[in-house]
Amino acid sequence: MGGAVSAGEDNDELIDNLKEAHYIRSELVERAFRAIDRADYYLEEYRDSAYKDLAWRHGNLHLSAPCIYSEVMEALDLQPGLSFLNLGSGTGYLSTMVGLILGPFGVNHGVELHADVVDYANQKLDYFIKTSDSFDKFEFCEPTFVVGNCLEIPPESWQYDRVYCGAGVQKEYENYMKNLLKVGGILVLPLEEKLTKITRTGQSSWDTKKIIAVTFAPLVQPKQNVNGRPRSVPLPIFEVRTLQDLSRIAIRHTLRQPIALGEGRTKRRVSFPGARAMHRYGPRFERRRFCRRFYRQCVNSVVLHDSMIPTAMDDCNYPGGVEEEEEEVEEEEEIGCRRVREDLPEEDEEGCGGTEEEKSKSGCARAEPPVNILREKILRLPLPEPLKMYLLYYREK
Repeated sequence: MGGAVSAGEDNDELIDNLKEAHYIRSELVERAFRAIDRADYYLEEYRDSAYKDLAWRHGNLHLSAPCIYSEVMEALDLQPGLSFLNLGSGTGYLSTMVGLILGPFGVNHGVELHADVVDYANQKLDYFIKTSDSFDKFEFCEPTFVVGNCLEIPPESWQYDRVYCGAGVQKEYENYMKNLLKVGGILVLPLEEKLTKITRTGQSSWDTKKIIAVTFAPLVQPKQNVNGRPRSVPLPIFEVRTLQDLSRIAIRHTLRQPIALGEGRTKRRVSFPGARAMHRYGPRFERRRFCRRFYRQCVNSVVLHDSMIPTAMDDCNYPGGVEEEEEEVEEEEEIGCRRVREDLPEEDEEGCGGTEEEKSKSGCARAEPPVNILREKILRLPLPEPLKMYLLYYREK
């Protein structure tokens, strides 16, 4: 299932394509998708396929197509503080994105049939927390996964605000799924080959909406144990956060606020954390901006050495050096850039030729990675080192 949008060169370009095709329609969903690189949930040898709009399966590991996850995220109508249950949580990719929206006071649970997949999901979750800058840009609701068949959840279990099932649900189990919802809750599931959104409007009333046609593997039927009675899969408990944990959340939230406000006043007009790679200022814009800079430097070099500029460029008046970002991207500059670069030495992966010293002089040196401001603020606090590391969730730099 998938193939509805073009493949991207990277995660941001994939999200751009999903937006253009109207699969991603809300800012919250876009932020969550951009914050987590889909390729991080693939096995290393399959990463080249991560940005295609296709489902991926290897053994028990499975990821749905990006267009499906987009529709699911939009249909769930997630808000901070809600409780979420993911039936067939798989690699944890969807649960981690959901956690970025739910915030620290939400509930994020997953049930997965295969123990090896739960181990894989926990490894990926740990990697995200330890290494991703997005973790410091959002207030995160960490998912908890349990092993078991989602059809063996006891009827007296907790109910949730939002429920998603990642396997085809037979009609006979529709009411079973509905009973997992609180009144006012939303259930999204593949039902009769349609991705379906069910809203519980009362104790015994429901509103059903068909979204798109889909094809999912069916739910695995529960097995009977020796005495003929079905097994029971206990869901994770709704834990109350400790005072120490609440203090960490409050301190990080307080330190993060000036960062968010400051970002809203920059020239890039980034209005929320995690928006660094929004459509206009994402990698494609950066590549175009580099192209303009490189082209101007080439033209200026020709002017200085030979005073010879092609006739098509006679009316151009480019200032020397590397300029700051401009508001508009001019197509003729990009075309000229490609023409000039055809006559230059072979370039490296960043688009610059020559030694490191030559790259530095020409403004083509590799850009420094962005500074994690929240981390820097925490490290400057007059606190013991163990407490600073606790505030940082023991994250690597």
